[in-house]
Amino acid sequence: MANRKVHRRATKVLGTEPSALVWCSVPRSIPKPPGDVHRAAGKGRLKGRHHLLVYVGAVVFCAVIIPICLIDMLGQQIDRLIEGRSRRSDPNRRQGTPARDRGPGNGIFDGDWNLTAGQLMLRWFSQSPSPRRLVLLDRDRICVAASPRRRLAATKADDFEIVAEFRAGEARIEAEAGQPRGFAAFRIRFADGSWLELGRLAGPKGADRFLRTTATGA
Repeated sequence: MANRKVHRRATKVLGTEPSALVWCSVPRSIPKPPGDVHRAAGKGRLKGRHHLLVYVGAVVFCAVIIPICLIDMLGQQIDRLIEGRSRRSDPNRRQGTPARDRGPGNGIFDGDWNLTAGQLMLRWFSQSPSPRRLVLLDRDRICVAASPRRRLAATKADDFEIVAEFRAGEARIEAEAGQPRGFAAFRIRFADGSWLELGRLAGPKGADRFLRTTATGA
C-alpha cells in the first residue's frame, strides 16, 4: 500500500486528496507501431532502460544458460524424432492448438495508434524510463503520474509528476473488484473509443481499494 509520502505527494500534485491511487504498468510489451506514426509522435522509446545488473545477467545467461538449454533442446528434438516415427502411421493423432493471436494491440490497447490510448503508448517511456505509473483519481479527473527514476519502490516514490490528465467525459475506469492477486487489471476507456489495459498492480491493500473504488464508483 502506498505510504504517507506517496499520499502527501499525490495530494500536492492533484491539489486535493485522491479518492484512490495505484501503481501499475503495461502488463505486456508494447507492440511496434507503424514507422510514420512513431516518427510523428517524436520516435520515443517503446521500452524502459535496463539497470546495469540486467546486462550482467544477460552475459551470464548467454555464456552459461543458453548452452545448457541448447543441449536440452537437442535431446528433446531427438526424442521427438524417435517418437514421431512410431506415431506417423496413426491417422487419429491430435494436432496441436495454434497460438492465440492477441491482435494488433497485443491485448494492451485497442490497436489504433492514432487514438488517445495509442498516442499515450507512443509516449509511455519518454515520460519515464521506469514502466511504473501511478494512476490517481479525484472527483472529476483521472491522472497518470510517473517518476523520473529508472528504478523505484512503489511504496516510497515521492518525486512523481502528472504526465497525462483526463477530465470527466474524456475517460473512465473500467474495473472489477475482488480480482485474483497477481492477475488484477483495469482499463482506462477514452471518449474516442480507445482503451488501455493496465496490470501488475503494486500493493495488495492499495490495489484492492482502488479496484473497489472504481468498480462501485465511490
